[in-house]
Amino acid sequence: MSVISSWNLTISLNTTLSLSWRSSLPSRAIFPRPKKPKTLVVLAIALGAKPTVLVSEKLGDAGIQLLKTFANVDCSYNLSPEELCTKISLCDALIVRSGTKVTREVFESAMGRLKVVGRAGVGIDNVDISAATEHGCLVVNAPTANTIAAAEHGIALLTAVSRNVAQADASVKAGKWERNKYVGVSLVGKTLAVMGFGKVGSEVARRAKGLGMQVIAHDPYAPADRARAIGVELVSFEEALTTADFISLHMPLTPATSKMFNDEAFSRVKKGVRIINVARGGVIDEEALLRALDSGIVAQAALDVFTEEPPPQENKLVRHENVTVTPHLGASTTEAQEGVALEIAEAVVGALKGELAATAVNAPMVPAEVLLELSPYVALTEKLGRLAVQLVAGGSGVKFVKVTYASARGPDDLDTRLLRAMVTKGLIEPISSVFVNLVNADFIGKQRGLRLTEERIVLDGSPEKPLEFIQVRIANVESKFASAISNSGEITVEGRVKDGKPHLTKVGSFGVDVSLEGSIVLCRQSDQPGIIGKVGNILSEENVNVNFMSVGRIAPGKQAVMTIGLDEEPSRDALKKIGEITAVEEFVFLKL
Repeated sequence: MSVISSWNLTISLNTTLSLSWRSSLPSRAIFPRPKKPKTLVVLAIALGAKPTVLVSEKLGDAGIQLLKTFANVDCSYNLSPEELCTKISLCDALIVRSGTKVTREVFESAMGRLKVVGRAGVGIDNVDISAATEHGCLVVNAPTANTIAAAEHGIALLTAVSRNVAQADASVKAGKWERNKYVGVSLVGKTLAVMGFGKVGSEVARRAKGLGMQVIAHDPYAPADRARAIGVELVSFEEALTTADFISLHMPLTPATSKMFNDEAFSRVKKGVRIINVARGGVIDEEALLRALDSGIVAQAALDVFTEEPPPQENKLVRHENVTVTPHLGASTTEAQEGVALEIAEAVVGALKGELAATAVNAPMVPAEVLLELSPYVALTEKLGRLAVQLVAGGSGVKFVKVTYASARGPDDLDTRLLRAMVTKGLIEPISSVFVNLVNADFIGKQRGLRLTEERIVLDGSPEKPLEFIQVRIANVESKFASAISNSGEITVEGRVKDGKPHLTKVGSFGVDVSLEGSIVLCRQSDQPGIIGKVGNILSEENVNVNFMSVGRIAPGKQAVMTIGLDEEPSRDALKKIGEITAVEEFVFLKL
């Protein structure tokens, strides 16, 4: 076999990308020539008619005026779900904030006319992305305009809880004068842990440094050099919990971050910590926070967001005397509202002109016949990315990634853009608020400082299969599982498609074979009889079903790596028992 090409991922993204493009690839290329976008809007414009944009929630005047230069604008607020479904069939675009639910029923009611949904803000929890993609509708958001406003609100809450501003205000207005009751704490010299070091988190850190605070941050993807430039140290999740006097949350709500701050997390924080959340309500287990407040583990909390918004009137957390609350005001400044309005209006107008904004969160449709061939490799690349990033030790940061494709197809017959995007998706999406796809993968990767290189290896044999194997390597990081480090010093995972399903076939320098379904436990142990049985017994006692198991070893009687595929997630006690087996030298549990 021979290496035929190796290159750096070129990240070159203009403000917009055309939806319509042509490829000179041969017909056997594994990524197809995309179909041209639907021409309804373009045809209407050519005939002199304007598209119609429905704005269902209050939008800044600057955005409305921009929309009116290109489209007919219908500002209809407080629509019921039924009213929205009735109106949507007459609209080419829809702009919403967080209050409008754009459900599958909305896309179905549009009957193919709706071309773009614009979310005036960052989060897109209220838009059914799968349904949008199925119906050929582009979804765009406005992720940058409210950064400063959210950071400033975080600092406002930080200072408010340190000096009991809300409680003292209520006390004075009630006719009391309780100076001794509301003695606060100074911020100077205190440690602030910024959880999520993206745009908002880094701006909070800058301002906290100006207040004389020591700032640390936890974010697996934050470049260490960017953190150092503003005097911030990147640390593990554990270190952030145990050393912080104040914790400010700025991570997105994803499966990985949902209820990240739970009873277990609160049991490890410094007693008397103060918590600020201007991110997403679901990252905190609200009942666990209430218990931590009542026990004194958490001294105070300031919350701008909640799991349910607005929260029920009887919500005990809202009514707690040591909790300061605001009604999701993070982006609520005049300047931010106008900025968001302009940003989303520009994205929507661009999409209606046949362009694709850099803030797109879903991709153009791929023909079914191509997906049929690619689907197992798409699944394989994403899962390899997810496995690799979970092997990175906290605080290391992911910056250098190399992907190797081995195939009997020639270089002109193998376009890996979709696969590269799916690797990026697997590496980034678990802790990101954006949906990574073919359109925005390069852009999102660049935002997070990810440098992805690709290598193609040509194998002898039949080109009937697109790929023989795919390998993902992460350089310059520490690993939670030392055996995942290959001879090259990088975290290495490799996989193949077998019988139409993705399989993990290599971890570090150890050959394995396990189907990538459910979850995985990796164990390194001394190669001796009975280990498989011991681990199997522990899992069976927990009623955890093993769907696949393989063992790779250096030589008989030496070290071996056991890979176990699981249908269910084992309990913490079960994992502890596995780690206590004498022959087991290290192990790690990974979610797919």
